Amino acid sequence: MSKISYYTQEGLDKLKAEVQELRTKGRAEIARQIAEARDKGDLSENAEYDAAKEAQGLLELKIAKLEELLGNARLLDESNIDTSKVSILSKVRIKNKKTKAEMTYLLVTQEEADLKAGKISVDSPIGKGLLGKGVGDTAKIQVPAGEIEMEILEISR
Repeated sequence: MSKISYYTQEGLDKLKAEVQELRTKGRAEIARQIAEARDKGDLSENAEYDAAKEAQGLLELKIAKLEELLGNARLLDESNIDTSKVSILSKVRIKNKKTKAEMTYLLVTQEEADLKAGKISVDSPIGKGLLGKGVGDTAKIQVPAGEIEMEILEISR
């Protein structure tokens, strides 16, 4: 049995778009490469043909995996998020008590985590440390560099 994955609407739309892109443009590109390699003659000694067929197999495997993920995807309901405590889909503004640096993160599932976009996983050390805390609470978080203390300044949706 496959694992159920939870997504925001944005994450689910992104996954659907990726599957659609691979089904259409990805398959068309591989078919073009195979046809081009086939036109070059003897298939038994044609490395380009072998490479294109292998790429086709890898593409189909990726499509199958993404379709399975999509089949087991569940949409997170953002409308009933409790902002009194940090939970999944909470937007949290925190301050490092030592450096006084402030940062804002959106807590998301592992599949949607993207640090550059300010999205951290609830399974990450910081995400785990913040879960269940309220505004004004201090979270002691164990990170590879040691322990850091984060004060929760604001929780929103």
